[in-house]
Amino acid sequence: MSAPLSLGPARPVPLSAVNPVAQLSAILVVTVVLLVSGGLVTPLLVLAAELALLPAVGLTRPGDLLRRTWPLLVSAAGVAWVNVAFGSLDGAAAWQSGAGWAVRVIALALPGILLVASTDPVRLADALTLHWRLSTRFAYGSLAALRLVPLLAAEWETIRLARRARGVDAGRNPVAQARLLAGTAFGLLVGALRRATRLATAMDARGFDSGVVRTNARGSVLRPLDGWFVAGAVALCVVAVTAGVLTGSWHPIFS
Repeated sequence: MSAPLSLGPARPVPLSAVNPVAQLSAILVVTVVLLVSGGLVTPLLVLAAELALLPAVGLTRPGDLLRRTWPLLVSAAGVAWVNVAFGSLDGAAAWQSGAGWAVRVIALALPGILLVASTDPVRLADALTLHWRLSTRFAYGSLAALRLVPLLAAEWETIRLARRARGVDAGRNPVAQARLLAGTAFGLLVGALRRATRLATAMDARGFDSGVVRTNARGSVLRPLDGWFVAGAVALCVVAVTAGVLTGSWHPIFS
């Protein structure tokens, strides 16, 4: 049985030195710029800067990188194909527009992968409650849900292997495969709801819904490095938009 994907780094990586709130602030800046910027140059420069951060989160091996990003790559390819096939442009202009959309999708989603690969979920929850004043009920409830994701992956594999041991196999029949997939997904959903109910009951029993102000034992500190990281994201966006304007590629995406 393959090991389930883990959330957060197994060991500290260079980008772990940046506070999660600073990383989220930088992601917000980049997201706003990419959502309003059309053309190819601006998202391409942003994506190049994001790719340069991959060694800082330990994603240097192609296998590890592909394992984390293959859904993103498939989505980007689908967006590009739809734009080329059904867009209003023809020829080279259609392919350029499709490439721009594909690069934008990757550039929008890759920062989230960098955040997950460099940040421990507990540290993220602490930072959100201390710096952004989010409700502890929401933050630590979300943390508990994130902790269950690897268990879902492991349980999916367990259900699949158990059915194979009982001789339940769809073979090459696509209809049978779809039916077997739906049955496995339903079993996983039932198990997830039962586990979530037990977890919610246990958390309430420990006072997570008591309304009492909770203290934080670990803490979360914002350092000058965090400010420089956000400033670097702003500078990157300014340079990317300026380059797009100077090359004639940039235009508002909703124009």
